[in-house]
Amino acid sequence: MTDKNKGILLLILSALGFSFMAMFVKLSGDLPTTQKTFFRNLISAIISFGMVVYYRESFFGKRENQPILLLRSVLGTLGILFFFYSIDHLVLSDADMLNKLSPFLLIIFCAIFLKEKARSYQVISIVIAFIGTLFIIKPQFSVDVFPYAMGVLSSIFAAGAYTTLRVLGAKEKSYTVVFYFSAFSTVILLPPLFFYYEPMSTVQLVYLLLAGVFATIGQFGITLAYKFAPANEISIFFYMNVVFSAVISMIIFSQTPDVFSIVGYIVIFSAAFYMFIKNNREDNA
Repeated sequence: MTDKNKGILLLILSALGFSFMAMFVKLSGDLPTTQKTFFRNLISAIISFGMVVYYRESFFGKRENQPILLLRSVLGTLGILFFFYSIDHLVLSDADMLNKLSPFLLIIFCAIFLKEKARSYQVISIVIAFIGTLFIIKPQFSVDVFPYAMGVLSSIFAAGAYTTLRVLGAKEKSYTVVFYFSAFSTVILLPPLFFYYEPMSTVQLVYLLLAGVFATIGQFGITLAYKFAPANEISIFFYMNVVFSAVISMIIFSQTPDVFSIVGYIVIFSAAFYMFIKNNREDNA
């Protein structure tokens, strides 16, 4: 198997992991978003702790990288909180697709903060993706739009977190970064957990623990995938996440996206596919 095929399979595995994470978060029922996020990240912290110990690496990274590691953790925590809120209040595939705007926003953030010039086809893709979000959100300027706004915010903060990862580059090991983020978010969510904790049934607890396990599978899957192949060659396959979520929505939750949402999915996927083709052509040239 070629490295590229390994990367594709790992990315599809990652997409499946994140889809199951979202499913279990939604199945856990009417619990505070902070409580769901805490248990999701607690499991990730435990698993990544074991990875750091196994490879005998640093738990909290180098001193000079602390500001970026801290910023990555803050942005990532906010991104997950907003994402979990949107999962609870939207059709699962809608929440997932809005969160998948982050690759497009990453281009904007890298251009602004890292001075990486955005190419014309990337700008076109961003505009097309934005049009796609309008089909999903169907803005009516009412309170019903709020969960969609949370979904968009989740993608904004996720893109910010990914921008900091670009800065870190090869300066820190992936499992160190995952542990730092997971440990930070677990500790920072302890105070609101104590104030707003709601008793859980055994089934709800199991769902949240499984959400943490599948989130970790997704996190390490995507990290390893990009070690085998460049992101611009395989990133399109991560959109399988939306396909998995749509199937889960229909089978598990009896939720079917409306026609406008489906049009939005197609528009955003087309923008991603267009950027994927242009990236590969540019590399070959």
